[in-house]
Amino acid sequence: MLVLFETPAGYAIFKLLDEDKLTEVENLYHDFETPEAASKIVKLKHFEKFADTTEALVATTAAVEGKLCKALKKILKKHCNELQEQLAVADAKLGNAIKDKLSLSCVSNTAIQELMRCIRSQMDSLLSGLHKKEITAMALGLAHSLSRYKLKFSPDKVDTMIIQAVYLLDDLDKELNNYVMRCREWYGWHFPELGKIIIDNITFVKTVKVIGTRENTINSDLSDILSEDVEEKVKEAAEISMGTEISEDDILNIRHLCDQIVEISQYRTQLYDYLKARMMAMAPNLTILVGELVGARLISHAGFLINLAKHPASAVQILGAEKALFRALKSKKDTPKYGLIYHAQLVGQSSTKNKGKMTRMLAAKASLATRVDALGEDGSFNLGAEHKAKLEARLRILEEGNFRRISDTGKAKAKFEKYYTNCASLILHYIVQYESLCY
Repeated sequence: MLVLFETPAGYAIFKLLDEDKLTEVENLYHDFETPEAASKIVKLKHFEKFADTTEALVATTAAVEGKLCKALKKILKKHCNELQEQLAVADAKLGNAIKDKLSLSCVSNTAIQELMRCIRSQMDSLLSGLHKKEITAMALGLAHSLSRYKLKFSPDKVDTMIIQAVYLLDDLDKELNNYVMRCREWYGWHFPELGKIIIDNITFVKTVKVIGTRENTINSDLSDILSEDVEEKVKEAAEISMGTEISEDDILNIRHLCDQIVEISQYRTQLYDYLKARMMAMAPNLTILVGELVGARLISHAGFLINLAKHPASAVQILGAEKALFRALKSKKDTPKYGLIYHAQLVGQSSTKNKGKMTRMLAAKASLATRVDALGEDGSFNLGAEHKAKLEARLRILEEGNFRRISDTGKAKAKFEKYYTNCASLILHYIVQYESLCY
């Protein structure tokens, strides 16, 4: 039997001198305690050294994927194909590839794995012509190259873009809220009535930037920002405002803050469009069901899209409410019904009574849609659109009647009619009794 042994420096083919040793796997390591004993079990037949790190990377990548590279195919044809002996390999996938391409009988089992470990323990002595420092340097260089290759061609790298984008979007929302709050409070000392008239934050900031001090409100043109009625209210309030006076230096700094808020708001809109495009390209069915932001937060909380696809529907439903879940389990109280999926549009449209049902149904469909997006080859969103239409129809039924119809058969209708008739007769009976007691 021949043994194919893969090293960072190249491929080695050993001849197994005593095949009976494989039957005693538990004691095999005793025969490899010394280099002299190891040389009596296996003998080096051929060693093919890699020319450079690029060739080593190609060979290692093919071995990881269970494929037969050209260099290994050439070696096996030259040294193993003529002997027609069994070939021991560490990876069963690689063995199947060798068997399909070269018709060689390959063996890969627990005994072979133990033999490979024993050969690796005495690799320095069995591989003649190679020093330990050289093998260590080749292993380090190959590890770095393989890590870069995996990072470059990782299918999860698109997930990382979505995760970073949604984190940045949340940070921008927090900063915008802080900046707008500071602007309203700062300018409110000078013109407090403006904050009550203009509710929208961006409109408020643009108005402050245009008018500056309240004395300029009468001569300012706010038609591009405000409607006629609101503009008239602002100008009337400016004449009777009870705010304090501020200097030009103060209003200059307030205007700088307004510029920052407008710029961040514009960048936030641009980032949201980018996130929406990424989500529709990567997880279209999930995006159609729960929306871009909720879908991106679910992916970021799970780590990657493939990780989210492995979650059952019950886990997707409470994803993001782990603290509340463990607190409820510890105190033996009711577990939470919602997590991040609570902010989906379908859940928000339902009433308080039906939110739990809607969340459970939406989580089941979202789990199915995620698996289609992560593992399916079709990039359409037909599944998500179909499930969303069904959920919307189900929500309408729940909101209109708040009862569950069994079916549309005559038998079911007769059941309902009989139930309501009995209820009506019972109520009428109690009313008659009550009237007789009163008289």
